[in-house]
Amino acid sequence: MADEGTVTCIDILIAIILPPLGVFLKFGCKVEFWICLVLTLFGYLPGIIYAVYAITKTQ
Repeated sequence: MADEGTVTCIDILIAIILPPLGVFLKFGCKVEFWICLVLTLFGYLPGIIYAVYAITKTQ
């Protein structure tokens, strides 16, 4: 089984490639996902920044 650091690293890589997917895998269809989706639609970079923030703040 992978440790928490490896899982977080993989989550961050997914969030950089496709921000809403990374947040969805971590939180499901909650408010964090919808915020990330809207930010990604407005601009790819804000979506990435929020996705990385949302994934790392829960640690």
